[in-house]
Amino acid sequence: MTQDDIRLANRLADAAGDAIRPFFRRRFDVETKADRSPVTEVDRAAENAVRAILTQERAADGVVGEEYGADRPDAARVWVIDPIDGTRAFMAGRPLFGTLIALLEEGRPVLGVIDQPIARDRWIGAAGQRTTLNDRPATTRTCPSLARAHLATTGPNYFGVQDGAAFERLRGQVDQTLWGGDCHNYGLLASGHLDLVVEAGLKLHDYAALVPVVEGAGGRMRDWQGRPLDAASDGRVIAAGDPALIEAAVAALG
Repeated sequence: MTQDDIRLANRLADAAGDAIRPFFRRRFDVETKADRSPVTEVDRAAENAVRAILTQERAADGVVGEEYGADRPDAARVWVIDPIDGTRAFMAGRPLFGTLIALLEEGRPVLGVIDQPIARDRWIGAAGQRTTLNDRPATTRTCPSLARAHLATTGPNYFGVQDGAAFERLRGQVDQTLWGGDCHNYGLLASGHLDLVVEAGLKLHDYAALVPVVEGAGGRMRDWQGRPLDAASDGRVIAAGDPALIEAAVAALG
């Protein structure tokens, strides 16, 4: 991962945002995918805008996108795209969705962007560097215990029965639980406004970009067994602003 990759990631986020903003709180076509999740013409336009740049400038790299699948996924370097993480929020006119762009090297996330194109908030995390929010350093906050923690997750319907029961055990031990927010929650955690984000059922495009952002701000991301996240993770994730919370969260999820 190089400074050129970081500059490219910014340009990719710019291109996605340019495709998204004209449609915000406007009419657009919506379809329902096989997994019953919605997809809009805007999701596809944003991913196409990103892929066009990667095809021209990073032809040897792999690409994995939510809407158009995988090209060269076994490459040493793979770009991972979620053009609109939080499509339901976008459809409702809520500026809590985001574009996620990640670079994986040998299956490990080394670069991540969370871009909110309406508020124009952009978190950038890169291995070995401090995460920034709009070019200023972002830092997580300390939290001494679960009993003091503010926990966020997108919604209870994203957990299966067993995972939902585990989440409820954790929720019973924290101070506050906030619902909704999608990828925006991880940016807020990186900036010191939340302490935990816990989710299940995520796919690679949902979490790859989040890892460098959270960890570059001083936090930590793990799966529910406390293992580092990579391309083979099962989609159950814990993000902790204070790394000391990971062990307690893993124990609570049980």
